[in-house]
Amino acid sequence: MEQASSTGRTVHITVTNGYDLKGFKGDTPVTFVRAEFNQAVLGDSAKTTVSPEGTAKYSFTSSVELSPDGGVTLDDLAHKPLFLTVTEVLPKEKKQKDEKTLTLGQAVVDLLPLLEGEDSFETTVPLHPVQGSPLETPLPGSKQCSLDVKVFVTEPLLTAAQVSASNLLKVTLEAAYSVPESFMPVGPQQNYMVGLQVPSVGEKDYPMVFKNGNLKLGGEREPVPRPKKWPIANILAPGANNIPDAFIVGGPYEEEEGELNHPEDKEFRNQAECIKKRIVWDLESRCYLDPSAVASFQKRIADCRLWPVEITRVPLVTVPKGKPGKLEKADDENQLSFHGVAYVNMVPLLYPGVKRIRGAFHVYPYLDSTVFEKTKCLFSIFRDTGHHLVHNNKAGGLNSPLSKPVSKNLKEEKAVKDKEIDGRARPGDLQAPSIKSQSSDTPLEGETPLSHNLEGQQYLEAGTYIVLEIQLDKALVPKRMPEELARRVKEMIPPRPPLTRRTGGAQKAVSDYHTQIKSISRAILDEYHRMFGKQVIKVGSDVDSETLEEQKCQLNYELNCSGKYFAFKEQLKHAVVKIVREKYLKTTAFESQEELQTFISELYVFLVDQMHVALNQSMPDGMQGTASTIHTSSEQLRLFAFEAEVNENFEMAAVYYEEITVCIFHLKIMAVSLAIQRLVREPQNLDHWLDYGAFCLLTEDITKAQECFRKALSLNESHIHSLLLCGVLAVLMENYEQAEIFFEDATCLEPTSVIAWTLLGLFYEIQNNDIRMEMAFHEAFKQLQARTLQTKLKSAGTVENIDDGVKMEHSFGPWGAMHDSATAMKSEGLTGIKLRSSHMLSSHLPAELQSQPQGPSTVLSSLDEFIEESSKAHSESQEPIMTLQPLEPSLAQKSSNVLLKELTGKKETSKCQDSSTFLHSTSHAIPQAPATIFMETIRFLMKVNAVQFVHRVLAHELLCPQGGPSCEYYLALAQTHLLKKDFAKTEEYLQQAAQMDYLNPNVWGVKGHLYFLSGDHAEAKACYERTVSFVVDASEMHFIFLRLGHIYLEEKEYEKAKRTYMQACKRSPSCLTWLGLGIACYRLEELTEAEDALSEANALNNYNAEVWAYLALVCLKVGRQLEAEQAYKYTIKLKLKDEALLTEIHTVQEMVGFGDPSF
Repeated sequence: MEQASSTGRTVHITVTNGYDLKGFKGDTPVTFVRAEFNQAVLGDSAKTTVSPEGTAKYSFTSSVELSPDGGVTLDDLAHKPLFLTVTEVLPKEKKQKDEKTLTLGQAVVDLLPLLEGEDSFETTVPLHPVQGSPLETPLPGSKQCSLDVKVFVTEPLLTAAQVSASNLLKVTLEAAYSVPESFMPVGPQQNYMVGLQVPSVGEKDYPMVFKNGNLKLGGEREPVPRPKKWPIANILAPGANNIPDAFIVGGPYEEEEGELNHPEDKEFRNQAECIKKRIVWDLESRCYLDPSAVASFQKRIADCRLWPVEITRVPLVTVPKGKPGKLEKADDENQLSFHGVAYVNMVPLLYPGVKRIRGAFHVYPYLDSTVFEKTKCLFSIFRDTGHHLVHNNKAGGLNSPLSKPVSKNLKEEKAVKDKEIDGRARPGDLQAPSIKSQSSDTPLEGETPLSHNLEGQQYLEAGTYIVLEIQLDKALVPKRMPEELARRVKEMIPPRPPLTRRTGGAQKAVSDYHTQIKSISRAILDEYHRMFGKQVIKVGSDVDSETLEEQKCQLNYELNCSGKYFAFKEQLKHAVVKIVREKYLKTTAFESQEELQTFISELYVFLVDQMHVALNQSMPDGMQGTASTIHTSSEQLRLFAFEAEVNENFEMAAVYYEEITVCIFHLKIMAVSLAIQRLVREPQNLDHWLDYGAFCLLTEDITKAQECFRKALSLNESHIHSLLLCGVLAVLMENYEQAEIFFEDATCLEPTSVIAWTLLGLFYEIQNNDIRMEMAFHEAFKQLQARTLQTKLKSAGTVENIDDGVKMEHSFGPWGAMHDSATAMKSEGLTGIKLRSSHMLSSHLPAELQSQPQGPSTVLSSLDEFIEESSKAHSESQEPIMTLQPLEPSLAQKSSNVLLKELTGKKETSKCQDSSTFLHSTSHAIPQAPATIFMETIRFLMKVNAVQFVHRVLAHELLCPQGGPSCEYYLALAQTHLLKKDFAKTEEYLQQAAQMDYLNPNVWGVKGHLYFLSGDHAEAKACYERTVSFVVDASEMHFIFLRLGHIYLEEKEYEKAKRTYMQACKRSPSCLTWLGLGIACYRLEELTEAEDALSEANALNNYNAEVWAYLALVCLKVGRQLEAEQAYKYTIKLKLKDEALLTEIHTVQEMVGFGDPSF
């Protein structure tokens, strides 16, 4: 875009009125206004008498003619203000030839609005008094004296398109702290200067120089906020130095973009900014960037990430009296002293939406080779243009004795104006080559060695740093607005339509409940008459209690076997839901478990009372009865699904997940009783969809996983994990545009999410976008650092005591808060465990079987060789970071990683595709050590089975300065190789992990899984027993207990197996835990306890053929023929694979003489 020519355009400045003025002599002084711009006087107003009220009507107009060819440019309007000086004309005294004048004050007008597209603006500017002026003491009751100013042009200087494409760069130099001790405020006056180059039109650069730094001895911190100052010397009124509405506000070190923003730098910075010497500038310099300069600026940052900011000290040159036109001769050589340079990383300005960077930057000695190596720049702003800067470093300036006379033609003063009074030199005069033009691959010759810059070396010894702020009016790279991201997500994933509203009041809800109770009671009576009608007719009313109890058991058994019992439950469910919503007005989640239990108790009482009311209306007393309910929670279903994954029973795992979510995918036909039992299990709970999607990732069904995650996102468009997983799936399916939208939306909705920023950085790495990758990783690290600091403050000095009586194992879901999956049980004996009916084999009988799917073949893009080599190199070059030893002997069995990164309520789960390589965390897992952003992301990816990303992140973890080889690092590597059944690599990495943290129970737990899968059960047993003996639990104790109990059963150590399975049943009861307990009790000839445990197992999963087999054995041993035959029937129907167990059943059947109805 070409900039519109400013030739012939004139800026008109009109001073209309002055207020609250007073003079040195008299109440009605005579004053005039002088307008000055760019070190040139624009004109004087007519002499005007001030009224007694202090008002003066000047109506004075002056003008500035814009000329891009050497005259006033748009950039001059950006960084140079207009000065209005009010002067009093004193009356002539006798024998006085000329009038005597005294300056009252000075006002400053910022012309920046003209570069924002405005063609006029009016303002009232304060008139700052000069020292000794009567304006320093305003009139009683009056305000600060001021001037009304109007600035206008005939047409806007910039069109709307030019305003949009251009930019304004502001550089604020605050101070240099901890300067060398050789800097002394006494002795010859010195000018402390800082300079840098900014791109201009074409290949030329504008040198931006900050002069006249104020050396202070320290002793107190610089106040904030404090005003920013114009980079112009010798302004008459002290108040006119300050830029209107511009302040230095400071900020926390952690939020800076510089080099000294780490916690370890805080103490040094506090000392440097409070006690040590410093040089203070507080100057802001501006630079107008036209569209071509904006493009050059952006390209320069991409090419040269580090920009040199030079600092130096030069002697202040004074003008001898009587010789105002000549400068004192000074030796050009050795003019520059203490030449240093700071390297400012400008890359953050290329981050989306970033307009400002501020930070502290170390000062280093200026060496050509080092500067060129880091910045690709050969040009020194002070060395190569030193003669201009030093010779302009004179004691004079605006309104000084060296000021120019009034000139109506600004072009006549071109040669003088181009000298930089404000620290800005003309590129035409300096001929400063740009950084780009000086870039060369040719090495420098004759470079000055370090020993020749001893003065610059003092900056390093003193630890000098400068605080700098660089700000743009508009971001170089626009950032998508949250509204746009939300709109794009909605376009990709429409929100889930609301459920159909059903109307009805509380009275109708109770009435419907009565109707359903009556219908169910009639159906039960019909079933009773069908079964026992003839028997009742024979005996009449003389039925003893034992017969009634037996009939009741048979009726319950038949109802459960046929599936009618659960059909009745589902028939009643809708009526109960209506009562909860319409009568109790409960439509939101409960805030606590206690509140939930209280409500359930109240609801139960009400439902039982209303049931009695309905039954009394339809049948006489004594005929009604209730069947026992068996409720399986969603948390239990999730646990059962995880168990199925571990045992590679993917078919059953899919069934459990589908039951949780009422999945709309291609469901296989299930048994009627099973489908009714778990139908409509919280389909609006997005956590269940995420669990099912993670399972689909485990089975490499990416399409179905994407549907699950998008389903979850449709339920809540602001759910961060759903957005991240949708982004992960989009990357896996190579839909990178959608992936970027998902990841950006996640960082926008939750800017403090470490995982979201890290995944965004990994995405940009895949896209080879190094700058944005650096931005995302930097933001993730900053958020992790802030969170770690807060966590340490919160958790300092706190110790949590865990009751040894009962340890509850919580929900294994990684998406939300933990929920207890079982009731706390204090007793250590089996009789203390609450069991279901010991004489009911099962309330759930299968009706149809499913085929077993084949396990998936995991495909991992492994970086084994790279990781192995880098790991060895890293371990040789430095000590491991996470190898802290316990502080006390009493803590010997606790993890050595005692520095907590965070105390969260979420579980760390690590699902594996192979059996038992999936780590499920518990409520008492070992505390996590302070981790890097990559290790935290690895944990998340392992939770959701996105193992395709794990090796990429592990490579980053290995090379990360805060990371490197650690126990958790090698443990993650071992898990990924265990997925591929690469046992050799797994054992190698586990050995490395054990060397770093020998007392980590997770290491021994995974070792046990390794030996178990490889068939070495003796070693597995030793590892499992060691894991169980630790004070702190491993993160997958459930499966450790299951496998250890299995080994005990194999080795016929039934007492140990019983104790092990009892612990598992207390923590997280499941079909497998109760089955193991039942087997152990059966082998110990404890048949009653065995039947109780097996009944619990059957109630939780009636598709387990082994449960039915042992139930058949128990029934055969106790002599219950009918139940033994039923159990054997389902053992055969479910195709028991254990031939030895089947042979044992046949042997017992032959021994007792019944149990096999086929003979």
